[in-house]
Amino acid sequence: MPFARNGTVNLHWESFGEGPAVLLVAGQGMTVDGWWATIPVLARSFRVIAFDNRDTGRSSRSPWPYSVAQMAHDAVAVLDATGEQHAHVYGISLGSLVAQEVALRHPDRVEALVLGASSAGGFAAYKPAPTSFAQTFLVRAGAMGPEEAAWAAVPYTYAEQTRRSHADRIVADIAHRVSSPPEPLAYLHQAAAVATHDAYDRLNQMSAPTLVVHGEQDVFVPPANGLVLAERIPSAQLRLWPDAAHMYTIDEPRADREIAQFLLRHSAVRPAHDFAAV
Repeated sequence: MPFARNGTVNLHWESFGEGPAVLLVAGQGMTVDGWWATIPVLARSFRVIAFDNRDTGRSSRSPWPYSVAQMAHDAVAVLDATGEQHAHVYGISLGSLVAQEVALRHPDRVEALVLGASSAGGFAAYKPAPTSFAQTFLVRAGAMGPEEAAWAAVPYTYAEQTRRSHADRIVADIAHRVSSPPEPLAYLHQAAAVATHDAYDRLNQMSAPTLVVHGEQDVFVPPANGLVLAERIPSAQLRLWPDAAHMYTIDEPRADREIAQFLLRHSAVRPAHDFAAV
């Protein structure tokens, strides 16, 4: 199994397909397996690189809290290990915050950026109302087992149409996500990293072509957050999916196909030998 190294942290990564590189940065508690619906779509045209964030899957566990900025250094270490000097960077949820920091701290490494279910953080972040069912669930989730929490979150994680007509997608997604669930301490570490993220004042420094993607039914990261990002990031495009919630990749299969088209439009022409998969 290939590993990248950032200081004392080992990061398990995998590569799929051939073409311009796309680095996938996973959400909270999510592993490479969590990208099960996305990887086959992107791998038709790209070399897709996915990794387990620190504290998850087969990567190192951390006894201490860490920041989104540290996770961004992890992501760059993965790029180094794969031999890719430049890549598109696609992050979802927590991973989209990491992707922001990669683009801000290492602009020379990012060809194009996709921010899914994302937020600027800080004072500009829109959060679920304290009295909402979603916020109540987040408080209770820590006392549940991983599979129980995943099923209890279904009304908040997936859109109404998916729950009514595409239960098979939900079953498959939960099966992948609970195959390697986060440990309680890891969940707390990553939740703390999300809570302390604040990029609002720096977003206008981003230079990479950016696509902001959000489900209009997202109750965990309300879609107003996507509007903030699209307004602050120079020339960013915003794509709102009306029949999608936080897990828009499951609710709306067309989303990743559109993302692939966006990334292809912003892919530099490179020699064929650069497209070889590891």
